[in-house]
Amino acid sequence: MNALWQRLRFWARLVLRDGLALYVAARDPRTPWLAKVLALCVAAYALSPIDLIPDVIPVLGILDELILLPIAIALIARLIPAEVMAESRAAAQAMVEKPRSKAGAAIIITIWLLALGGLCAWAFTRWGASA
Repeated sequence: MNALWQRLRFWARLVLRDGLALYVAARDPRTPWLAKVLALCVAAYALSPIDLIPDVIPVLGILDELILLPIAIALIARLIPAEVMAESRAAAQAMVEKPRSKAGAAIIITIWLLALGGLCAWAFTRWGASA
């Protein structure tokens, strides 16, 4: 069971790396326009709350993320010149391995909470006073 879990984690990291590599490659002028358009469509689908198979359907709901997205990523990667894809994969790997700052995340969350608190205070003084 542990070996299966590690294989799945490795596979998920490869999909993440190649997804980031498509993003990097799509910004490269040597990438064909068709690959750029398809990469944009796959990214939009991956980030969209609307799926071909709704996620509320047990098991089938995540099949599009587990099967369709990796297949689409692999097909689009074939449309990109090998040298561009190799450079993009190296850049994506550097992005994935870059250390994440917990302090930076805490600062961003604090800013969002302060902004939300300010918005709530403004809304309360605006509409709460007239009630």
